[in-house]
Amino acid sequence: MKKHSARVAPLSACNSPVLTLTKVEGEERPREPPGPAEAPAPAGSEASGRTSRGRWTCSRVQLEKTLWGVAVVVCVCASWAGAAQLARLTFRTFDAPFTLTWFATNWNFLFFPLYYAGHVCKSTEKQSVKQRYRECCRFFGDNGLTLKVFFTKAAPFGVLWTLTNYLYLHAIKKINTTDVSVLFCCNKAFVFLLSWIVLRDRFMGVRIVAAILAIAGIVMMTYADGFHSHSVIGIALVVGSASMSALYKVLFKLLLGSAKFGEAALFLSMLGVFNILFITCIPVILYFTKVEYWSSFDDIPWGNLCGFSILLLTFNIVLNFGIAVTYPTLMSLGIVLSVPVNAVVDHYTSQIVFNGVRVIAIIIIGLGFLLLLLPEEWDVWLIKLLTRLKVRKKEETAEGGADLGSGPQNRSRRARPSFAR
Repeated sequence: MKKHSARVAPLSACNSPVLTLTKVEGEERPREPPGPAEAPAPAGSEASGRTSRGRWTCSRVQLEKTLWGVAVVVCVCASWAGAAQLARLTFRTFDAPFTLTWFATNWNFLFFPLYYAGHVCKSTEKQSVKQRYRECCRFFGDNGLTLKVFFTKAAPFGVLWTLTNYLYLHAIKKINTTDVSVLFCCNKAFVFLLSWIVLRDRFMGVRIVAAILAIAGIVMMTYADGFHSHSVIGIALVVGSASMSALYKVLFKLLLGSAKFGEAALFLSMLGVFNILFITCIPVILYFTKVEYWSSFDDIPWGNLCGFSILLLTFNIVLNFGIAVTYPTLMSLGIVLSVPVNAVVDHYTSQIVFNGVRVIAIIIIGLGFLLLLLPEEWDVWLIKLLTRLKVRKKEETAEGGADLGSGPQNRSRRARPSFAR
């Protein structure tokens, strides 16, 4: 069975820093039995994946996956950066980060309905909503989604989801979106450290180096603003958001394992339901205590709130389900690419100063993030690649020597009769 697993990202666990949170496995797809056309091709033919001269060819499936990957990268980058910029614009007239978090999280309820709509459009064996719901509920155990399961397995993740988003949005009020997006990339380093300690994942020296780079980048980012209280608080909020996101993902893997697309959609919809039922009281309390207060509902920028929620929902959908059409690494690159996008926007819309220390910190954190994208078998692949290149070089050298040996002079020598008796 071929499985696809989605990796970390940002709002779902990130930009509304929530997307980055959930690891999703794709639906198991039965491998089609090989037909007559799939018989092994003779060595040296193009059907074997290489031309007769050893040059690699790109299959149609790989090309389609790469093109889809480009589209997914653009979508992830645009939705993450757009959500951050729109949140900052919203806070100019609506200073209520927790209310914005609550409002955007309510939209999670749409995950399962959207998934079912896609199931009806694509699947050959269509199921009713009730049948699909019961099948996805098996993810929570033999008894399905009971009240006990809801409070023991869904509620804690709902709290972590809310904290991740709230701390992220509150940080946008304190510091510019470029610093926030860069610092949140440290989330992946925190995930590795927690997985290594809690889940006993494989130790990788390159990932330890990446974690060190992430921590060094945080310190340098703080130094870039001169350790002002306003900046330090903002950076602490982003690091807290990244930590909550990492804790969410590691606990998900520890308690629930991995989920198929439908199961993940149902789980994310449950977070929206939990938010509506149990978190709604907090924005009400903040309003009446005037911690997050607005004079009238007409003053609320509903366009910005809905736009932010749609971008966050889009980000989560692409991050969690984009693995069905492309490679996980390409999706993660969209997070890194959103940093220069935010930097360009901040340069023209705010008074951010890109001094040498800030630029170095951004580069260090970005490098650490890219190192964390390396697969576990990267060293084995590197050795195989170097060995293959070495063998190919020897073959080319041998062919060149053979061509020289078959020149005109050599032929004339072979044509001379021997006088030995």
